[in-house]
Amino acid sequence: MSLVTSVDRSAAQPHPPADAPVTPTAPAPVAPDASTPPTGAQPDGVLPGGVQPDGAVLSGAQPGGALPHGAVAAEWPAGHPGAYPVTEPDRLTRFVARLYDRTPRWVVPLAAVGCVAAGIGYTLLSDPTRSAPDAMPTCLLKLTTGLDCPGCGGTRALWYVLHADLPAAARHHFLFVFALPFLAYFFVAWAGKQAFGWRLPELRISPKLISGFLAAWMVFSVARNLPWPPFTALYV
Repeated sequence: MSLVTSVDRSAAQPHPPADAPVTPTAPAPVAPDASTPPTGAQPDGVLPGGVQPDGAVLSGAQPGGALPHGAVAAEWPAGHPGAYPVTEPDRLTRFVARLYDRTPRWVVPLAAVGCVAAGIGYTLLSDPTRSAPDAMPTCLLKLTTGLDCPGCGGTRALWYVLHADLPAAARHHFLFVFALPFLAYFFVAWAGKQAFGWRLPELRISPKLISGFLAAWMVFSVARNLPWPPFTALYV
């Protein structure tokens, strides 16, 4: 039997050269401690994005894990799986919801048609072109200041439109006559869709167009009160 001394063992296992790369040894995995918060956790133990250590998502967290700007992380109520309890509607809300569900879809357009018919009937019966300036109902602005408001002349313009006198209608309220075909089409498209399911082509009105119309209406309202020709022709 041969004996191997420490000198022989060193000769059998030579040392690596000085310029050889050193491979770092990975540390042994350490079991997580329940009392230690996970990496990236906030002081209260909540992970970024509203995620708790047990995997539950906090209130206000988006699908990507990020909280909305200004949102505060808060835990779900105890005993609830994933959302706050829905508040029960009151009696009035339940009554309105049941009434809406049971009402035929043609009732609302029919009521709107009734309102339009009532306005047209009042215009035809009252004949605003022959009534006194202070006859009721009247414009309070014109009654107190003598100035035409933005809507002054609209009822008389409608009366002339119903009697197919467009020049006289435009003289009393030009913008009302201009907008009347568009308003009529919007009403027919809406009422037909609600009552009969019609799919009429939609008129796309941009915010710029609406702003331009309102600006033109304001200019028209000011111009019709100017005391110089040709603006005096717009005074009603």
